[in-house]
Amino acid sequence: MVDNFYVEHVNFYIADFNTTYHAILGRPALAKFMAIPHYAYLVLKMPSLAGVLALRANLSIAYACETESLSLLKATDLSIRMTSMAAEAKTAPVDDQEITALEPPCASA
Repeated sequence: MVDNFYVEHVNFYIADFNTTYHAILGRPALAKFMAIPHYAYLVLKMPSLAGVLALRANLSIAYACETESLSLLKATDLSIRMTSMAAEAKTAPVDDQEITALEPPCASA
């Protein structure tokens, strides 16, 4: 058996979307590995026989994924609001849907 090898079974779900993170682990999984995440630096540290093991992410790729996720979120939110507004417009009384004609403003000479 190799001295720096350890196996621990962890149950998790796989989500098929681009995010900053490659895996999302809950507190029980982090506790099993005695891991400490540092979200600002995208580093996961855990003890090993050779010292502290640090798993690092690529910050530029993480930033690109986060930017793409935010733009997708904004587009989805706008689409949901437009759909709900169209549904509300269909339930409005016909009298409330009428656009009143306004007189053009008088031009003062």
